[in-house]
Amino acid sequence: QVQLVESGGGLVQPGGTLTLSCAASGFSFTNYPMSWYRQAPGRGRDFVATINQGGDFTSYVDSVKGRFTISRDNAKNTLYLQMNSLKPEDTAVYLCRRAGTDSWGRGTQVNVSS
Repeated sequence: QVQLVESGGGLVQPGGTLTLSCAASGFSFTNYPMSWYRQAPGRGRDFVATINQGGDFTSYVDSVKGRFTISRDNAKNTLYLQMNSLKPEDTAVYLCRRAGTDSWGRGTQVNVSS
């Protein structure tokens, strides 16, 4: 079965840095683009970033460009999201997704607050 398990969330102060991980199993990780989404209270799942199979092409929502970096380690079947200069509006549950499918992780909570 496809499994996507996010980790690394927590409480961080505005301006801080946090790195999320998504451990993938049950499928050929290297064959799929992967994405990060986030869901704030009362909102749907919003796109954050995506990365192609080889990791040489990335795309971001405007609100995180220059602050977030998506990456992947295909040897470890792991997707990452490094979040710098965090803002309170970044507070959300962050989920990883196997692109082109409806496979989601359960999410990890990120709280940005003083």
